[in-house]
Amino acid sequence: MTSLTRGLMYGAAAGAAGTTVLDTVSYCDMALRGRPASSTPEVTVRRLSQELHVPIPGEGEKQDNRVAGLGPLTGYAAGLGMGVLLGVARAAGWRPASATHYAVAAAGALVATNGPMTVLRVTDPRTWSAVDWASDIVPHLAYAVVTVGVLERMMPTAGRRRG
Repeated sequence: MTSLTRGLMYGAAAGAAGTTVLDTVSYCDMALRGRPASSTPEVTVRRLSQELHVPIPGEGEKQDNRVAGLGPLTGYAAGLGMGVLLGVARAAGWRPASATHYAVAAAGALVATNGPMTVLRVTDPRTWSAVDWASDIVPHLAYAVVTVGVLERMMPTAGRRRG
């Protein structure tokens, strides 16, 4: 197996672990605060379907159920995709300081999830309250901690900088 293939596979595994933690932290927040699930992933799927002129098959409840399944899958795609990018970068020799590695993972996951929603005008982060930001940033920080931690254990390197 080549180094880049290993980076891709290990990155996907690390991203999957991080995404699981991100979802767990989000669901705990919902349970603790009694807040509803976000509808933005489903609205994003519908808006993306319209923008790309790719209809979502079915009508009524059947189409709604497909959208309900596709919405969360966009988050999994973002989480696994970011993990893959980190794994491939690591396999290609990228050796950031720890703080940089965590920051890139968290920021990358935030942009991968919120970027499409912002571009499609599903949400506008400039209007978010401090509580809104916290409920978005905290799960993404948890994602970064787990994704980078798993990746570093699966792809250890000698002499990596600290900081």
